[in-house]
Amino acid sequence: MDRNPSPPPRSRDGDEEEEAAGGDCIGSTVYSKHWLFGVLSGLIQIVSPENSKSSSDDEEQQMELDEEMENEICRVWDMSMDEEICVGILGNMACFQEICVSISSDKNLGQVLLYCLCDSDPPTLLETSRLLLTCLSQTEVAIVWVERIREHPAIYDSICFIMSSSTNVDLLVKVGEVVDKLFDLDEKLMLEWIRNGAVQPLDQPQEDSEQQPVFRIVPCVLEAAKQVRSENPEGLDVYMHILQLLTTVDDGIQAIVQCPDTGKDTWNLLFDLVCHEFCQSDDPPIILQEQKTVLASVFSVLSAIYASQAEQEYLKIGKVDLPLIDSLIRVLQNMKHCQKKPENSAESNTEETKKSDLTQDDFHLKILKDVSCEFLSNIFQVLTKETVAQGLKEGQLSKQKCSCAFENLLPLYNPVVEDFLKILREVDKTLAGNLEESFPSLKVQT
Repeated sequence: MDRNPSPPPRSRDGDEEEEAAGGDCIGSTVYSKHWLFGVLSGLIQIVSPENSKSSSDDEEQQMELDEEMENEICRVWDMSMDEEICVGILGNMACFQEICVSISSDKNLGQVLLYCLCDSDPPTLLETSRLLLTCLSQTEVAIVWVERIREHPAIYDSICFIMSSSTNVDLLVKVGEVVDKLFDLDEKLMLEWIRNGAVQPLDQPQEDSEQQPVFRIVPCVLEAAKQVRSENPEGLDVYMHILQLLTTVDDGIQAIVQCPDTGKDTWNLLFDLVCHEFCQSDDPPIILQEQKTVLASVFSVLSAIYASQAEQEYLKIGKVDLPLIDSLIRVLQNMKHCQKKPENSAESNTEETKKSDLTQDDFHLKILKDVSCEFLSNIFQVLTKETVAQGLKEGQLSKQKCSCAFENLLPLYNPVVEDFLKILREVDKTLAGNLEESFPSLKVQT
């Protein structure tokens, strides 16, 4: 089986007071952000150079301020013993490269932080994931953390447990970003996690099996994707990219399709996204700009499943082909609008940042086009006369849509288009002739 290509590297006064009070808390603690910022600001003013010399008249007042400040600092010290806040502080510090390298080089601290990833407190897990993602994003230390995680099998179970059971969307998104980064950095680790839990030990007693569930990566990713789907589009994008990364290796594709339930759940979720949520007929074409990366991942995974030759009911020919053709062609039609450059755009051409953004958008649109065309060609290859007739009747294979498909499939998928035309001649000779007139190269070769 060919591996899928790697993807490219989100009111009343009382109610208002209550909301304000809740919004002032640090994480899930009772500590006030306003109070903490006030203490830190006061401390900065005291230690600043202009305040280092105080007049004799102010000495008594300064002493009182120092005593008060000392008490406040003691409270800050007590507050810093909170696990969530400690990790959060380290996460903020790790944003600076030098400090990130220092934190990462401390083996004992690294062990403690990984243990925090096995905590049961959501805020602590969120801050730990944020810190870990920051470190994994630094090329100088990323491999250090990958190796540490590989040496701690419990991390796999902890992350899978979070993805499969948490309802905290923020935590799920951050954990997803960590997994996505890990898989993107190290294929060997991804393979280990794919194989983890694939087979439950035969000598494990049934009661132990119930107490210690065997986590499999694909169902856990799917559960998290379902949880973030409606609340965080960027989080859904992350989990779709994880699935796409899994399909870049044969073991990953097998992990999806070998278990009928997992394959069906994966297919149904992604099929529902492209047919009923993304790039719908009543959406403006420009919506494709927002959905291009997630659509590329979704189509890539669906294409991998479709080409896996899995003999499953959800892949029966004629049952899914026409809705997918409709979605793929609509994406290709909308792509033409997104790729049009505005006229008289002298202002945008003078700004390097805007030019860079346009280049990046074009890059992602090209990836989406390539994935869509490959998937569409796979479907065209298995179309039957009956399915084509149904498509003509229901409108998925109108002249306009067939022309759009041909424009994008030719010349790379020329044999596929020729075979489709042969079937089309048997169903609608007039339409086939019109398409041949529009694409002379096909008329000459057929």
